[in-house]
Amino acid sequence: MQGVSKKFWAGAAGLGLASVLWTAPVSAQQIKLTLADQNSPTAWGPEHALTPWVKQVEVATKGRVKIDVYPSQTLIKGVEMWKGIRSGIADIGWCVQSYWPDLTPLSDVVSLPGLPIPSAEKGSEALWKLYEKFPAIQKEYGDIQPIVLYTATPFFLLSNKKQVKTIDDLKGMKIRVVGGPAIQWMRALGAVPTPMPMPDVYQSLEKGVIDAAGTPWEAVHGFRLFEVGQYYTMVPLATAYFSLCTNKAKWDGLPADVREQIMSVSGLNGAKFWGKNFFDTPEQEVYAVAKKANRPIIRYDLPAEELAKFRKSSEPVWEEWVVKMEAKGHKEAREILKTTLQLLAN
Repeated sequence: MQGVSKKFWAGAAGLGLASVLWTAPVSAQQIKLTLADQNSPTAWGPEHALTPWVKQVEVATKGRVKIDVYPSQTLIKGVEMWKGIRSGIADIGWCVQSYWPDLTPLSDVVSLPGLPIPSAEKGSEALWKLYEKFPAIQKEYGDIQPIVLYTATPFFLLSNKKQVKTIDDLKGMKIRVVGGPAIQWMRALGAVPTPMPMPDVYQSLEKGVIDAAGTPWEAVHGFRLFEVGQYYTMVPLATAYFSLCTNKAKWDGLPADVREQIMSVSGLNGAKFWGKNFFDTPEQEVYAVAKKANRPIIRYDLPAEELAKFRKSSEPVWEEWVVKMEAKGHKEAREILKTTLQLLAN
């Protein structure tokens, strides 16, 4: 055996293999994660938030984690995302939380209409801090682990036949909302709230299924809504909030250092990054692409008096939300609303 061993190492040395066998480090096995998204990869949000974040994760983990993105609902439909993540169809999912009313009701506080959200970056910061501060909010995600939570800017109204200029103009209008407290608010103002996913808005506006849609600039760009709507009323409607969620079992199964590295570009930092780059930046690009497509943007900014009416009309919905949450046993609801307003003001 000793002779065989000597011959082996002599041959290996001749081939340059001995040094490799003795000195080459064992490379860590690459971890591949799948991410399901409902948006087009060329839309503003994915291009300016999702794709850069994926690269940030790869850099933070030193290449140990590779994320494969499945866009445009090719892996999981948007409305099925929560269920798909829970069942393990994908490891990470981009979730529109308002698709599932009452699923995360305490987090819904940020989608109350008329909140003084100055930017998506600020709203996103507030949402993540609420998640960190209140165990009751953490609990409502159950076996789903959010790694990023962020908000849009407050939605405005996009319509194609009639421009809304007063609060009374809403009466009888079928208005697309994303669910949650916005439904109660629109109903109280005499409108007909019509919940629907954003991918359905284009055709619904075009065919008159709805009269107007609450939307952010990002969706106008990504879903080319400027082709089917020309009237833009800058009324601060309710906003929506989103998450990057993982299957908790999958997440807990990752090495602790990998989880820490991913969270270094997620959590609060990720919330602010996603909010800013997904929603705060696309407005001017919408003007550019609409002009190129020869589509008009007829914008109306509400005068201060009318704006105050809209904001005032939303406050009863805040109280209604608190009462509803407390009736369901969430005694911290009023404190959550109070903290939300404080976080947005600071």
